[in-house]
Amino acid sequence: MTVITSVVARQILDCKARPMVEVEIGTADGAIGRAAAPTGSSVGVHESAVLRDGDPDSYRGLSVHAAVRNVAEVIAPRLVGGAFDDQRALDDVLLFLDGTADKGLLGGNAVYPVSVAFLRAQAAERGEPVYEHVARGPLASIPVPCFNVLNGGRNQDVVQAFNEFLVVPYGAATVAEAIEMGVVIFHELPGVIRRSTGRAATTASSQGYAAPYADPRAVLGLMQDAVVAAGYEGRVAFALDCASSEMYDAETRTYELDGRRVDSAEQVGVLRELTEEFDLLFVEDPLDEDDWAGFALAVRELPRTWVLGDDLIVTNRRRLERAIDERAADGFVLKPNQIGTISEALDTFDLATAHGMLALPSGRSGGVIDDIVMDLSLGLQVPFQKNGAPRSGERIEKLNFLLRAAERMPEAALSRLEGVARF
Repeated sequence: MTVITSVVARQILDCKARPMVEVEIGTADGAIGRAAAPTGSSVGVHESAVLRDGDPDSYRGLSVHAAVRNVAEVIAPRLVGGAFDDQRALDDVLLFLDGTADKGLLGGNAVYPVSVAFLRAQAAERGEPVYEHVARGPLASIPVPCFNVLNGGRNQDVVQAFNEFLVVPYGAATVAEAIEMGVVIFHELPGVIRRSTGRAATTASSQGYAAPYADPRAVLGLMQDAVVAAGYEGRVAFALDCASSEMYDAETRTYELDGRRVDSAEQVGVLRELTEEFDLLFVEDPLDEDDWAGFALAVRELPRTWVLGDDLIVTNRRRLERAIDERAADGFVLKPNQIGTISEALDTFDLATAHGMLALPSGRSGGVIDDIVMDLSLGLQVPFQKNGAPRSGERIEKLNFLLRAAERMPEAALSRLEGVARF
């Protein structure tokens, strides 16, 4: 039993200097668990609610003092002095206190850090890393990191519809080598971009380099050139996060792509051509978050890659159940703050695993240094994970986490993707 003696909340800043809620839980054994609630820049409409104050005089409306008060005045009084057997017992109280489907009463950003802080406090009581506390069995492998090296969006005079272009160093022998490969490729890209465009590479909002072309094929070509320049040809795959909801027009039911508007079938057709030309490990959010038919089409038409739902699933078991029923995804992106509690996130993971689907743990663009997704990635023994661009502290810390874990577990090998990859 874990007896909670204190719950403290405060407003701090995320990696984009936006306010977020941080919570510390203290226990009778003297353990402390701390966690914060990151948010993304591309946020699905079906995610847990993020409660912000809306006061233009405080961080231009982005402050989270109301959510902090909800922790202090609603959640803390119910938890302090309570004894909890496990994570679900704690999370059940949080769900009861909020009582809404989207955590809209207290705010997902109030509920989530309490859930994660308790997970860490319980691990601290047992004197073990959180990933060992999470593990359902022996820790035999370390996931392959995926690096978001080129970013889409509206960059200067170019609109690249796809949000993230990733490299996956699956041919590495160790996690240290995989990290080095990702970093070296990233450092080769500025030279490749300058030689191709005559312009200097610029940094995008997600810390990768801004994609200099509207044509995704040309962007993937730059990545292939960087892989060759780094000397890693034949050992690196690619991946896409299309974040297609950002480029979707509901009125015309079309997507922006390479300077034109296309329907779902055309979008999938372009992606099929890309998967036939390049080794793409996964394609994330190829269609809008409510385009279930389009996702099902993508699953049928893209046999050489994994079709993953992020905004489509939002780590929500009910939405994953629908995806299973409609065969609308091969897996989902695991972002526990999307659903609001650790127990709910693990329920979604378990359902996916039971149906042979993949879970891809990922941080958020408005991230934190000590992101719990790293512990979940290792503890749940997923084959690969998204680590972001190898630039900025919260992203570099994810890589350092893997290096430390590898040192602590010398018997654990880098995951082999040969049996997972479909290309």
